[in-house]
Amino acid sequence: MLQEFGNNFIHNLFKPLLLFFYAGFLIPILKVKFEFPKVLYQSITIYLLLAIGWHGGEELASLSRGMLAQALGFMFIGFCTNLVIGILAYWILRTFTRLRKVDAATVAGYYGSDSAGTFVTCVGVLAASGIAYAAYMPVMLAVMEIPGCLVALVLVAKMRRSGMDENGNMPGEAGFVSRVVSQTRTVSVAQIEGRKLAYASVGASTVAVGGGGHGSHHEETTAERFEDDIALQEHGHEDEVTQSKHLLSAELLHEVFFNPGIYLLFAGIVIGFISQLQGQKVTKPDDLLFVDLFPAILCLFLLEMGMTASQKLRDLATAGWQFVTFALVAPNVFATLGMCIAHAYSMFLGQPFAIGTYALFAVLCGAASYIALPAVQRMAIPEASPTLPLAASLGVTFSYNVTIGIPVYILIAKVLTTKFPVIAEAAKAAM
Repeated sequence: MLQEFGNNFIHNLFKPLLLFFYAGFLIPILKVKFEFPKVLYQSITIYLLLAIGWHGGEELASLSRGMLAQALGFMFIGFCTNLVIGILAYWILRTFTRLRKVDAATVAGYYGSDSAGTFVTCVGVLAASGIAYAAYMPVMLAVMEIPGCLVALVLVAKMRRSGMDENGNMPGEAGFVSRVVSQTRTVSVAQIEGRKLAYASVGASTVAVGGGGHGSHHEETTAERFEDDIALQEHGHEDEVTQSKHLLSAELLHEVFFNPGIYLLFAGIVIGFISQLQGQKVTKPDDLLFVDLFPAILCLFLLEMGMTASQKLRDLATAGWQFVTFALVAPNVFATLGMCIAHAYSMFLGQPFAIGTYALFAVLCGAASYIALPAVQRMAIPEASPTLPLAASLGVTFSYNVTIGIPVYILIAKVLTTKFPVIAEAAKAAM
């Protein structure tokens, strides 16, 4: 089995998917003057989400009622698993790293969610290796993205009630400024300097992701935002700003449950499902786009992901080795935990799962968000660092998962199903 893993691992490292990722990763390191077009990246992301949904919807249409019941149960288990992972990640970060509480909560939210990019990469690897997986797994991708958002929001809401200042510092943390201000609603020097740093960080992060050529524009934008923010504080806009941070605001809940990624994924599932019910003659023309072209489009996506992951590694310099270690070790711990839970569910049902199902569930548990959570963070947790979560999720965890993690998870799944085989329903009935 170890020899098989070694062969699969080496074979996986030199597949086109990973070679495109390596090529993108080297672009910032070699200082190649290349910028991936933002519009093209957005178009590819839209395509991948719709394609995953389309194929998943087609497969769902052919499932029996029994399989649909199994899928619903697995979705509930997946939701609860990522909820536990988010809470566990927060405890680990608070225990073993130097992160502020608000940053630990935000990072925990990223890891309590999942990654569409890692999922589609895993789908590509499984397809290239001829490894089967359950048809309902794309729906799991959408369901398991939500728990991390909820974990981060609840933790930060609790921190705000415990006295967190406007820069995200808690009592006892360096730089903390009491929220008790004079009746004239003046803004302290410490708050102003803190906000300058925060906006500078946001601007630097945007420039890093977007590439060169737009630095002055971003600097001007962040400066204008800073001036506007100070003016709003002095003109009594504070209540409105605070209200936007409420945990259960309609705008925030809409962002969590109807963010573009989840909507496009579910839209693809519904369209594929309805189309497949009408027969293969209806779906065959569109399969050329959403199924046959999927591997090639995924290669372009990984080229851009390699560039972004390489750029994000720079932001880890001040985070400490403990944080980097977490980003490397956490995927293995959470993925293995997820596979054990999935196997326990399989044994409870008396129905063995395909190896690909284990691998995809491991990816959903062991990956970290970089699409949905940043949007929620910008809206609901502006006090947290905008760079640290992405540095961990994209720079380290995503890079690890797509190169080493996926083959490791496939091996663990094979060991798990071999050492602890599922008793089939027929055998159960005979006992």
